[in-house]
Amino acid sequence: MTETDIREQMLIDGAWVDAADGRVIEIESPRDHAVIGQVPRGGEADVDKAVRAARAAQPAWRATPPRERGDAFRRIADALEPELERIARLSALENGNAIRTQTRGESAFVVDAFRYFSGLAAEAKGETQPRGDLILDYTRREPLGVVGAIVPWNAPLMLSALKIAPAITMGNTLVLKLAEDAPLAILAVVRKCQEHLPAGVLNVVTGYGTEAGEALSHHPGVDKLSFTGSTAVGKRVMEVASERVVPVSLELGGKSPQVVFPDADEDWVVDGTIAGVRFFRQGQSCTAGSRLFLHESIFDSFIDKLTERLSKLVVGDPLDEATDMGAIVNTKQFDKVCDYIADGESQAGARITIGGVPPKDGPLSGGNYVQPTVIANVANDWRVAQEEIFGPVVVAIPWKDEDDVIAMANETHYGLAGFVWSHDMGAALRTAHRLDAGWVQVNQGGGQVLGQSYGGFKQSGIGREFSLEGMLDSFTQRKQVSVNLAH
Repeated sequence: MTETDIREQMLIDGAWVDAADGRVIEIESPRDHAVIGQVPRGGEADVDKAVRAARAAQPAWRATPPRERGDAFRRIADALEPELERIARLSALENGNAIRTQTRGESAFVVDAFRYFSGLAAEAKGETQPRGDLILDYTRREPLGVVGAIVPWNAPLMLSALKIAPAITMGNTLVLKLAEDAPLAILAVVRKCQEHLPAGVLNVVTGYGTEAGEALSHHPGVDKLSFTGSTAVGKRVMEVASERVVPVSLELGGKSPQVVFPDADEDWVVDGTIAGVRFFRQGQSCTAGSRLFLHESIFDSFIDKLTERLSKLVVGDPLDEATDMGAIVNTKQFDKVCDYIADGESQAGARITIGGVPPKDGPLSGGNYVQPTVIANVANDWRVAQEEIFGPVVVAIPWKDEDDVIAMANETHYGLAGFVWSHDMGAALRTAHRLDAGWVQVNQGGGQVLGQSYGGFKQSGIGREFSLEGMLDSFTQRKQVSVNLAH
């Protein structure tokens, strides 16, 4: 089997299996539209089998000492390290993210995450309450049972690791539904996981959201739903969960603001805003700071610097070491991004300083390639300023007054991330504190770090899964025990 002829299966109850009805999904690489392999098209019967396997395995796994559960993930991390380059290439091939700037780091994150959560396995501690010598009141942290998790295609390795490790180390069993556009790299990770986990503890289903995802969300054997993806689908997951009062964690969309103060018209800020837009992931990130609020006194100067810097980024084959930006994950998303660009360009007064709708011929026309795009002089109520594009597009909006820019930044139903750029720490922190966002960075545009309390406000989500506290809140439940010692 070659890198471009991959026939994968699903993991259910410790066995690698095809879909019950034999259907498959072909995986197309966005770099050139070539079919690189196939996975099973799992459906309701497959999900049912996976949930039943997870439920059967859960009592014994729950009874396994926490440190032993953590040790399993330490062994998995050790086994994965020699495979990281192969996994990074698979991820670049299937979802279009550039290997040098994105997937190599993302595959290494899986090992870091597994080691991080393995060390936290024994931290599910309870508390005691003083009630006198004859009363013992204490709490226990107990696993929820079977967790149903659904992940998207934009960062499948990172996002799957953040479901697998914390859920399972806490004594739950897991049914993970992978995105149909990018299942191959995480399946390579799962093969190593299965070598060190009992049958049924980790089950992985591949398939479409409307089939396998819906079946998992509705299944009565699932005790917790953990979803990462769009706000629209997240609302659907929450609606379904409410029918059975099943707890949910939701990491959803964003339209994050970057506020640049007049004292920050500098090259390092330009580089930071580029990182904040997530151009190196083609803007395909829920934390992308795609609304760039520039003070009017530096607007033109900053746009010139930004345009010049973006013009040097190399867009191309994600497997090429020279590439900075790869391809949009699939044709549907590519067309959606192009539609947003065309809509923004058509607005009165809008000015595209770089990028725009991709040409239909030329060296990049054979894949889903979009140049980094800047749309200047945008009004905050335009569609391109309010809706999540999920592409390499940033809209630049001028501002004059601090109160006004904060009002504009908060004028959205999203509230995931925010960025503030200024040498004036008073102004920067005032702004950070007033932004309606779950994660605000000041003078930096990097990604999430293990241990942070990462999650969204408003319609950007519910819950946190990046830290010890997030793990406990997301994948355990607290039980109160009261004992009368007088009898």
